[in-house]
Amino acid sequence: MTAKLLNILTGINRTSGPSSGSMILVSDLYGAMPETHTTFLGRAPVDHAWKAAFDQLINLSTIKRPQGPDFDPYVDELTREVGALIEKVQPNVIHAQYLGFALSLAFTRTAGSIPIIAIAHGPDVMAAERSASEREVMNEVAAASAAIVTPTSVLADHIDHLTGRRFTDRLTVIPWGIPLSDVRVRNQPPTGTGPLSLVHAGRLDDNKSTITAVKALALTDQPHNLTVIGKGILREHLEQRTIELGLRDRVQFDPFLPRAELWRRLPSFDAFIFTTRGLEAFGLVLIEAQAHGLPVIYSDLPGAREILGSTAAPYTPGDPRSLAVALDEMGRDFHRRKALTKAALNNARRYDIASTGRQLRELTLRITC
Repeated sequence: MTAKLLNILTGINRTSGPSSGSMILVSDLYGAMPETHTTFLGRAPVDHAWKAAFDQLINLSTIKRPQGPDFDPYVDELTREVGALIEKVQPNVIHAQYLGFALSLAFTRTAGSIPIIAIAHGPDVMAAERSASEREVMNEVAAASAAIVTPTSVLADHIDHLTGRRFTDRLTVIPWGIPLSDVRVRNQPPTGTGPLSLVHAGRLDDNKSTITAVKALALTDQPHNLTVIGKGILREHLEQRTIELGLRDRVQFDPFLPRAELWRRLPSFDAFIFTTRGLEAFGLVLIEAQAHGLPVIYSDLPGAREILGSTAAPYTPGDPRSLAVALDEMGRDFHRRKALTKAALNNARRYDIASTGRQLRELTLRITC
């Protein structure tokens, strides 16, 4: 029997390229999902290597006005554009990325009888926690969706609370993943004790709390070195604090790297530091680091704990002294580093993007049948 071909319409209302974890995820996800035809709505300019994951990519033309008094007219205009595109594409299902942002709202108001699966990413949930108007949008999208997908049960609980537990039966946890077939683990296991070569990768903003890692280095007994890879609004502040703390020779700031380059560099470090102090949807970079054989030292958030379990070393979120202690313990204990390297590799194998794609396709088939 021939498998049913799913005609999926989805999109993220951003420049079409690998600019964030969510954009990289959807590229991997729809490239890995079998028996589908996927149309992606994004914005110009388009990264031509990235677009290969989709059968069709359409650039939205409505000018973004995501906040303030122009939001409602903006959504009305976007809804008209999306409605015309739905007529043209004729999908049999819509995947609304970001539960509560403008494009999902436009999908909701134009889908008609086409079933919607809403997919939460984290920033949408954080926005709904901060703003009553964002919660209203989230609730409208949730009410129109046949299913709501989240990557962890922790994020599902947040959404369940924000929507008054009216849609509990629609929540489905499908863990995210990475293309494990592309990972190349370092040949040599960790050896010796002493100062560590550490890496942190991600957006440089308040929630990612990179400052916790910088401050921790000023408190360690051992002179560990840290490479910070990424970009964001706090880059200049972080560099200034590094100088003020006398860490200029021990902290290096590198720009955002395409994933292939980041993955090439990861095996050259001794351990990965994860410093987020608030809500984190999943933390794909944790799995990326583990898949490359890096022991992970992470802020002990419920979501991170859910995907890492006992395979990484926790510290108190936002507490530089707690992180400093964890770093020194790992630097002194070679056997623990070796055990965490093995545990990291085993844990990462649980999160293959091919499994994510299969589970989302199976859910989509159930919704459309």
